[in-house]
Amino acid sequence: METLVLIGLLGGLITGISPCILPMLPVIFFAGGVQGAREPALRFDVPTAVRTGAGGQVETGVAPAGGAAAVDLADRPVRRRARSWRPYLVIAGLVLSFSAMTLLGSLVLGALGLPQDLLRWVGIVLLAALGVGMIVPRFEEVLERPFLRLASLGSRRAAGQDRGAFLLGLGLGVLYVPCAGPVLAAITVAGATGDIGPGTVVLTVSFAVGAAVPLLVFALAGRRVAERVSAFRRHQRGIRVAGGVVVILLAGALALNLPQQLQRALPDYTGALQQQVDENASVQEALDLGGLVTDANRELSNCSNGSTELADCGTAPPLTGITQWLNTPDNQPVDLEDLRGQVVLIDFWTYSCINCQRAIPHVTAWYDAYRDAGLEVIGVHTPEFAFERETRNVVAGARDLGVEYPVAQDNSYSTWTGYRNRYWPAEYLVDADGTVRYIKHGEGDYGVTEQHIRDLLQAADPDVVLPPATDVADTTPGEETTPETYLALNKVFNYAGVSDYGSGEATYEHPDDQAQDTFSLGGTWDVDFQGAAAASDGASLRLAYRSTDVFSVLGGEGTVTARVLAEDGTVREERDVDVAGNPTLYDVLRGDGPTAGVVELDVPEGVSVYTFTFG
Repeated sequence: METLVLIGLLGGLITGISPCILPMLPVIFFAGGVQGAREPALRFDVPTAVRTGAGGQVETGVAPAGGAAAVDLADRPVRRRARSWRPYLVIAGLVLSFSAMTLLGSLVLGALGLPQDLLRWVGIVLLAALGVGMIVPRFEEVLERPFLRLASLGSRRAAGQDRGAFLLGLGLGVLYVPCAGPVLAAITVAGATGDIGPGTVVLTVSFAVGAAVPLLVFALAGRRVAERVSAFRRHQRGIRVAGGVVVILLAGALALNLPQQLQRALPDYTGALQQQVDENASVQEALDLGGLVTDANRELSNCSNGSTELADCGTAPPLTGITQWLNTPDNQPVDLEDLRGQVVLIDFWTYSCINCQRAIPHVTAWYDAYRDAGLEVIGVHTPEFAFERETRNVVAGARDLGVEYPVAQDNSYSTWTGYRNRYWPAEYLVDADGTVRYIKHGEGDYGVTEQHIRDLLQAADPDVVLPPATDVADTTPGEETTPETYLALNKVFNYAGVSDYGSGEATYEHPDDQAQDTFSLGGTWDVDFQGAAAASDGASLRLAYRSTDVFSVLGGEGTVTARVLAEDGTVREERDVDVAGNPTLYDVLRGDGPTAGVVELDVPEGVSVYTFTFG
């Protein structure tokens, strides 16, 4: 249990300083911090005495007991108004509602037959109403009445300052969408499947507390600034109105999904730290393949990868956290319960992954050949890069790859984690009774997979007439090749340039000799947690490879010149690659057989390089 507490706190702290938290900060600063600042010094100890002195001027003092003459104010102690609990109440409300909604929201809504995004819209409306209440205090009084005792907790002397604080936190908690990671995914899956034990609750609360700590620090900083800067004290009414406007703007931005666009535009500066947590052996053991082991996925361990024998690996976990369905009637969701009686192949993929692109022709061929015999295929698209979260990009990628079966966008990694998956591609074969019978991680073994499909179809309907087996070439690389090469800061591992590889814009230099299976940059590049963008013309990239084919995910617009260099540095082959539109996979080199060499790219300004894959 102590391990789960530490994992939750650490995962929450990383989330609390990540780009995902940025949309919340203005609200936390104004509504949680500045509005909770105490007012200037006031005297509450004794009554004030006023008299007319010599010359008719008004003199102000404090009347001492017994009717003695007035004394100078400076001679009496000053008593400041009690400090507000507002920052703590806002954060407490956020922790409570986030924990409750993450664990129980999906389960309760599903039981009531309500749409899964209902709570989000309720939260947006509540946030907008609270913003109006900050501008119109009487309206805020009406809003907080159901929560009056909690909202005024610890604020008997400062009820005006703390009004609506706890309710504001409750609204923010419903709308708080942290960056996905193994800890949050584990919590989400446990809540969606209803398997909520003590460990899940401890993990959830510790994660929420960890994520709230940076927010509380920010709120307290806002309060401190407001108390120290006289302009805040002189214009408290204006600050309150400004805070209300900020809250309303956040509600509108959330309704339009604008914070997601902001998060995608910013570098994921916590990515490297998050990766270290994700890959930690203790974390993986505690969360088991990125998620808590629940009754819904526990028996998946019964399946061994690519086995030639069918196994009983438990009921297929539900498809949870899907943000968008494609290739279904009116884009309606698919429920595995409704597919009982059919054989279902669940394929985890992402459109720019070369491994997936080599596997998908087999999946589409099976769908075309066996759907009339009772096979259904569901492609669970779990993104590897930020641009793969965009629905329009997934639509274009599916179209280019000929994917016509239902596609589920799993942007939150919820279904990915529910299936304890770690691979692109990955296939989970489910029989007509809803039981997982076979798992295949990665490419290859297509003949084995297809034979299992045929066996399960015949078991479901002994009278079924099956077509001949499909005949799609297996292009899985057979020779040892250069490993997939990432340019993202949090994934790079084989950079071997003269200059250090770091975040932001910098000038790079190639080494005299490029070591095998490494790359280097030349010229000016802007590197972030997605990849590297050429910051000026004249930028180049050099890669020493071993493979038959070389592919690269490129984005932006421009013409990239790719050349293969001989050992003496002369150009052996050269071609132009026209890059345009959304980031996708491009051919850099097509060979007739396995080779080893150096490929060099001249990359124009504005073109980004994300990854290299080899075949």
